[in-house]
Amino acid sequence: MPDDLQIFDLVLFGGTGDLVTRKLLPALYHAYSHQTINQNGRFFVIGRREMSKEEYCTFAYDKAIKAKENIDLEKWNKFCNQIHYYKMDANNEADYNGLGKLLNQEITNIFYLSTDPGLFKPICQNLAKAKLNTAHSRIVLEKPLGHNLATSNDINDFVAKFFTEQQIYRIDHYLGKESVQNLMAIRFGNTLFEALWRRQWISSIQITIAESLGVGSRGEFYDTTGALRDMLQNHLLQLLCIVAMEPPFSLDADTIRNEKLKVLQSLKPFTEETVLSNVIRGQYKAGTVNNEEVAGYADEENIPEDSKTETYVALKAEIQNWRWAGVPFYLRTGKRLNKQMAEIVIQFKDIPCKIFPLNANNFANRLIIKLQPDETVQLYFLAKQPGDTNDLRPVYLDLDFHKMFTTRRTDGYERLLLDIIRGKLTLFVRRDEQEAAWKWVEPILDTWKRLNFTPKVYTAGSWGPSLASALLARDGESWHEELI
Repeated sequence: MPDDLQIFDLVLFGGTGDLVTRKLLPALYHAYSHQTINQNGRFFVIGRREMSKEEYCTFAYDKAIKAKENIDLEKWNKFCNQIHYYKMDANNEADYNGLGKLLNQEITNIFYLSTDPGLFKPICQNLAKAKLNTAHSRIVLEKPLGHNLATSNDINDFVAKFFTEQQIYRIDHYLGKESVQNLMAIRFGNTLFEALWRRQWISSIQITIAESLGVGSRGEFYDTTGALRDMLQNHLLQLLCIVAMEPPFSLDADTIRNEKLKVLQSLKPFTEETVLSNVIRGQYKAGTVNNEEVAGYADEENIPEDSKTETYVALKAEIQNWRWAGVPFYLRTGKRLNKQMAEIVIQFKDIPCKIFPLNANNFANRLIIKLQPDETVQLYFLAKQPGDTNDLRPVYLDLDFHKMFTTRRTDGYERLLLDIIRGKLTLFVRRDEQEAAWKWVEPILDTWKRLNFTPKVYTAGSWGPSLASALLARDGESWHEELI
């Protein structure tokens, strides 16, 4: 273990929830097992249930195994030596005094709020009353941070009473993915694409985060949130920023976040007319996913039959600056789609003069950056087929990161947890970024509400409403999977 790894106390609120047990603790376990964090770091898991530390560790282990985490029981038990389960009510001020007695306030104290956003304010206030918001403390805020711009500002204003902006880590786990980091490396570590990364050579860009799962046990939460708030306002817009940002002069946290902010501020605002023409809202009905019949959204647990919550959204965005003016950015996300995947598709412009016969289905000169489940970069171009004709067909160069690099890969949460412990803010969302994102999506939400807009129905297992294909067809474009 390196000598410079700082010691810390990490407090996980919402300790019995899925995020902590299925994502955060496994990520911390892997970091602990591979000695990328201080072995004396302690994890205080906060929950309302009455249970012993041993009962909690067994409970969390079972959850992690069900989430298909690769965990060795012997190493898990060693990791559990650093776990402390503390039963408390996040709304009870007195309980925080007991928590304070357990923490070493001379070292870095990290408070991770994996709870309903409604608890963010009382937790921060009670931490301050117990004098736990010291200069050594950091606070981590999970999405969704608010329901709209006003509620987001309300939470941010309240948290700012007790923590400085440098102490606040607004987390978006997509920014921790290796493939997203490689996107920055591809753009800013090579000269190959920089000259082409602009409107003169790119005809369109697609960013997709597709889920094959339904809402599952999250129905009550999801029905008050929807796909736009849950995925597009944060994950998709952050990916858009990394694709479209100008080259930063350094990897300093604020330098990078300044460039991302400029992208968000350059997005063309929506009007009621452009919402109706350029935004597709959908909701899945019963269908077949992975050869299994699944229920429609209205038949899921805790979902009202007349719900108008969207489980799918696709839209066309425009960036009003010199690099991207006139280039459409197509963003989409949805549940119960054909398969689980996330990818970015850079479509380069066609050649100005065609001298070779081309197949009508050619989609040459595309850069496909796959984020999940496989992390690869594929560059498509045209090559001559063998034989005595001049027929061309698409071929591609394939960079498979799993084959190219044999070192262990961290998942998004592990990378971000390491950065929190080390005090690195680069991969976390600054408040002004978040405000700009909410300002851009709010006209969509307002239009849907004002017009009582009903989502278009799509069959589970499909790629969403047919109108999403028509959205691109108007510009002579197609979604990537439609051309394969």
